[in-house]
Amino acid sequence: MTSSLDSQYVAQYLADNPDFFQEQGTLLAQIRLPSPLTGRAVSLQERQIEVLREKYKVLELRMAELMRLAQDNDVITHKLQSWTRTLLTARNDVDLPHTLNSGLKSIFGVPHATLRIWQVAPQYAHTWYSQGPLQDTKLFADSLQGPYCGKNKDFEAVRWLENAEEVQSTAILPLRIDASSETFGLLVLGSPDPDRFHTGMATDFLAEIGKTASAALMCLLD
Repeated sequence: MTSSLDSQYVAQYLADNPDFFQEQGTLLAQIRLPSPLTGRAVSLQERQIEVLREKYKVLELRMAELMRLAQDNDVITHKLQSWTRTLLTARNDVDLPHTLNSGLKSIFGVPHATLRIWQVAPQYAHTWYSQGPLQDTKLFADSLQGPYCGKNKDFEAVRWLENAEEVQSTAILPLRIDASSETFGLLVLGSPDPDRFHTGMATDFLAEIGKTASAALMCLLD
């Protein structure tokens, strides 16, 4: 047998005979193993304790990360609720788009926010948010299955923002009546921070913002 096969055989034997170290109790104190933590030789019991401590430390770090994420999500949830309440306090349909944008800026700290809606009712055809986009932008909007997050690639939608030249990263949210329908508009968020909106970020809350905005703005459609 090779040493590799011998070690596998021994490992299998110990796994099949869990009473071995009870029968050979003195071996636990005699076996010495190199410790990757201290570099010195330690007993098997000490090595087991080190392994358990490392596992516990990993679990502690994981728990701390989960707690941080839970706290972050709780903060965002409260912001989403606060923003939704501002939509409910809009005095009329004309005020609603402005209330929606200003709430995103003040509550979520988004430096730039705007929207465009097509298929608006005739009484809203003169408004700033009803200016029709190019056909390419409509096709891009219909292709979105969820929020687009990433660098400013000189989209027409980004140019709707004030001071668009400052925008380094953007989130573009499709506005839809439901998941199976065509888009009736876009909600555009922008930031001078290139890392504020990036391709690897979670988009769950952005998707909820898009759904809430869509529900609120449906009253403006024809």
